[in-house]
Amino acid sequence: MKPIAILHEGNNDPSHDNKLLKQLLIHLKLDVDLVDFYGMSKKSNFFNPDFVAYRTLKQRVEDGQVKKILFIADSDYKENDHEHNGFENTHTQLEIIIKKLEIEDISSIYVMCDPDTKTGYLESFLLSTIPEDKRHCIKCFLECSGFKAKDGDKSVYKRIYQSVAHPFSPYQFEHPHFDELKQKLRNLF
Repeated sequence: MKPIAILHEGNNDPSHDNKLLKQLLIHLKLDVDLVDFYGMSKKSNFFNPDFVAYRTLKQRVEDGQVKKILFIADSDYKENDHEHNGFENTHTQLEIIIKKLEIEDISSIYVMCDPDTKTGYLESFLLSTIPEDKRHCIKCFLECSGFKAKDGDKSVYKRIYQSVAHPFSPYQFEHPHFDELKQKLRNLF
């Protein structure tokens, strides 16, 4: 069995979250084969103690198979859900569910967002890692087009990142914004 569990938004494969995490583990030269990925689908499933992934995970913890767990959920925007969204709310609500599941000693949390604004999601985080001049162009485009990040169309952000970040292939893992996530992943091993 795999001693490490990472819970993330999206599905196990081929979600953007899952792909990024696997590539970052490989970049860090950490053994991806020691990790079970739990795609939680949507963020609200993180806060449901009866969600099927938790039943499986809890049993594996009780059997001594899982030794470390990392929860990775998007910050999103507080104005869209005053209880579960926003950096602080997301972190607090994850702490509550971890306590309910009685896995505090082996769990850690990473809230995915633009580290400067503490808002957004994976795509916001990735956009924060590209050069400032390119981010400025994106900001101008988004303002001109009327697109609002809180509208929830993450696919637009993903496409923008993929086109602007190239030839950086495909992620800027050396950017300082990745440092905290890299440390959280290293701590699992």
